[in-house]
Amino acid sequence: MSREGREFDIVLLGATGFVGGLIADYLVSNAPSAARLSLAGRNRAKLEGVRARLGTDVSLMTVDASDPKAMRTLADRTRVLITTVGPYILHGGPVVAACAEAGTDYLDLTGEPEFVDLTYLKHHVRAVKTGARLVHACGFDSVPHDLGAQFTVDQLPEGVPLTVRGYVRMNGNFSGGTVASALEIMARLRSGRATHDLRRELELPPSGRTARVVTGRIGRNRDTGWWVVPMPTIDPQIVAASARLLPRYGPDFSYSHFWASGSPLAAAGLVGGAGAILAAAQIPAARRALGRLRPSGSGPSPEQREQSWFKVRFFGEGAGSSVVTEVAGGDPGYTETAKMISEAALCLAFDNLPQTSGQMTTASSMGSALRLRLEAAGITFSVLPADPEGVRPT
Repeated sequence: MSREGREFDIVLLGATGFVGGLIADYLVSNAPSAARLSLAGRNRAKLEGVRARLGTDVSLMTVDASDPKAMRTLADRTRVLITTVGPYILHGGPVVAACAEAGTDYLDLTGEPEFVDLTYLKHHVRAVKTGARLVHACGFDSVPHDLGAQFTVDQLPEGVPLTVRGYVRMNGNFSGGTVASALEIMARLRSGRATHDLRRELELPPSGRTARVVTGRIGRNRDTGWWVVPMPTIDPQIVAASARLLPRYGPDFSYSHFWASGSPLAAAGLVGGAGAILAAAQIPAARRALGRLRPSGSGPSPEQREQSWFKVRFFGEGAGSSVVTEVAGGDPGYTETAKMISEAALCLAFDNLPQTSGQMTTASSMGSALRLRLEAAGITFSVLPADPEGVRPT
């Protein structure tokens, strides 16, 4: 479907939320002067408050994300739609459906594997026909990992089996929206597995190639010397999806994803804490109590975000060659997430990209174009020197 003549280049849905406000700040400050932007949400008074804070005359749209008809009208008016309205498994369905029907590029911040799988099952085929690019996980989940793995693959030989391992270190805080999404994922593990199994039955694998996730083990790691714990996040799923879509990842690609620390006590605490929260999430009353610890719409202060950071180190191997790379930036969950999804929207709206459609990833839909934008915005992608034994970076 042609998107020429549409009223807006980018619409931000959920602009009155905590992360939505940060994205609005970034877009207004960094979009080209000719960019046609709009902020959307349910509460007109709150939208007007955001506009007043921004000091701009950006257009506003009052709309309910749960209304399919209203979402279709909104999608018809814009070339790219960003949504921050989550948990996406509860609130995201009408939004992504509208974009798939309208041929509108769609971006979200989901870390919910079940929602990603449902989008593929329900909307991928239609989006391929209309030309919509449906791109999930455009924040810290999973841009540094997806583009970092792609950057690592680009340093390795072509046409050979490749292995990449990612190690995440970070210091940051969580917003109410992040907590709500995480608890929803944990409460829906059984339905999430069933949905993923159905997708695996129906999705055609790439011809003559394989791409898989290798879980890995808890313990001290030979690559880094750090204590590591496999991360059961959406990130490995996104990296593997990119590998299936892009032949550059070779005939047999495997990826492992870990949280890393210099302390065995920290690793043990993570495992124990995650287990306790997972158990509590199965009990509705306990899940509600955990959610009240960080209410929706709340988040870390500017001072807290200023002290936050992330580093993701990748070890890649193939055909006797090896490389160590690193992606690094500031506050992962909020400042840098707002930057990542905003630059992704600007990339889809204004950059000369390959013709793609359907459910995509940041690597398969934007790749190096988005990486260059993020580098210009202060997120680093580096090849690290190895030590004399060629095992660990100096």
